Amino acid sequence: MDAGAGCEYTKAMRKDAFKNTQAVLPSPRRLVFFFLFLLFFLCFGCDREERETVSVQDQAKVQETVRIAGCRGCHPVTLDSFHRVECVECHGGNAGAVTAEEAHTGLVGQPAHPDHMTEKCGRCHSQVETVRKSLHFTLHNEINAVRKAFGADDAIASLVDLPIHDNPETPLELAEDLLRRRCLRCHLFTNGDPYPETRRGTGCAACHLEYTSGSLVSHEFVRLPKDAECLHCHYGNVVGADYYGRFEHDFSDEYRTPYREDSSSFRPYGVEFHQLAPDLHQTKGLSCIDCHSGRELMGVKSRKRTTCGTCHEKGGDDPLPPESFFQEEGVSVMETRHERKKLAIPPLKHEAHSRYGSEAACTVCHAQWAFNDKGVHLLRSDIMDFAPWTYLTVQGSFEVEWQVNEILFGEGDFEQPFMTDTISGITKKGVWFKGYEQRRWESPQICRDEKGVLQICRPILDLYLSFVDDEGNVLFDSVPVADSQKGLRPYTPHTIGHAGVFYPLRVQGSGVRGQGTGDRRQGPGARGQGTGEKR
Repeated sequence: MDAGAGCEYTKAMRKDAFKNTQAVLPSPRRLVFFFLFLLFFLCFGCDREERETVSVQDQAKVQETVRIAGCRGCHPVTLDSFHRVECVECHGGNAGAVTAEEAHTGLVGQPAHPDHMTEKCGRCHSQVETVRKSLHFTLHNEINAVRKAFGADDAIASLVDLPIHDNPETPLELAEDLLRRRCLRCHLFTNGDPYPETRRGTGCAACHLEYTSGSLVSHEFVRLPKDAECLHCHYGNVVGADYYGRFEHDFSDEYRTPYREDSSSFRPYGVEFHQLAPDLHQTKGLSCIDCHSGRELMGVKSRKRTTCGTCHEKGGDDPLPPESFFQEEGVSVMETRHERKKLAIPPLKHEAHSRYGSEAACTVCHAQWAFNDKGVHLLRSDIMDFAPWTYLTVQGSFEVEWQVNEILFGEGDFEQPFMTDTISGITKKGVWFKGYEQRRWESPQICRDEKGVLQICRPILDLYLSFVDDEGNVLFDSVPVADSQKGLRPYTPHTIGHAGVFYPLRVQGSGVRGQGTGDRRQGPGARGQGTGEKR
């Protein structure tokens, strides 16, 4: 029914109503009252819909008029008490502008990024320059371990100093391209892969802003980062993930069980993981920062690394804040930094500690399992040949997986494979594929470090590099590392548990007779070969 017909119908109804009311309105006064009522109804009844529409429009104009001036009119955020400053103090831009284009002039989207952190964060936080020299920032140990394995005779200070090679001509140059575009995916210059739990901030924000499900939670900076922030980088088969008992699945479809009934795949870190036994310290409530303090991680006034002996032999030593340790009724107690949970520190009473002394690291007996990824093959391909990777579409790299799936199962129309240099942000030709010969955890390998001390070791540098150029020429074919140890290196598995009754088999099977009584406080972390803990 249109508006005109509606009004005619309404008028007819009113006419009938008037006839019916003549008998009950004998007086002129009542008649006048009735006509006034009809006049009101005619003026405001039929145009009600139109008036409601106008009202909504007017309301929108009012809301637009009363919008908060400045950045927070469009970007409402909550700040912590230490960072309640104007947005432009960190992000730049023009807070007094009336258009988005004007407001975003000179905008710095990520002020905590290494390109800006000195200027932005450093104005208030003097330790920023020290952070730039920390191992978390430079990745000095990781990059030089790989470079040395492929023939480098020098060391570079930081990942930003890695040479760029568009067309590698030597195994070392190929390894350096591998580092820039495939291996180094967890450094402070990048936001990480766009999987649900690998996205994070850059620079200072990588640790001090909370992310979850791929998004920033809030603008409230976190003084004491939670483990979830650490795991945005320390995922996969690396130290950190093992603390939670996680061992990454194989890439192949045939081994990546269990299968879900709805055929979906839950991969918050890019690849599914087996859930193994977590570290005993994790089950007791210790967070990463309870052992790895800010002074250690950011390189501020840290002279020693945290070891087992830091807590279990002396307590309150330099690497950890002294306020975390105290005596309570004659018992050494540690208070966790997040939950403020008090935990009694068990002393080293078992005779094995004095029997084996400094001949074996603590992890040799106490590691419940360890990473053993053997034969890691990495191929740089500059040609559009994705068919061999049909059953290896899961690659632990979103950029690689997207290309494989687009070409094999989608409508990919790009002309050549590509991959981004995560340090410079520049995309270049060639994609790095990855595969393993074997992935195991059951039997930790034991070897000796440069000081002759038994350690848990892993074949972290058991790498083989290949390169096919854009004309299909195989320039390098499974080039191994130039290393007599075949990539085996000591590391510190974060899978600590009770030693159990079979611990002597690990030690004695390695030729130790138990004559050492030296100081155990140095721990495994201080006895490696100078290559640091590897990913």
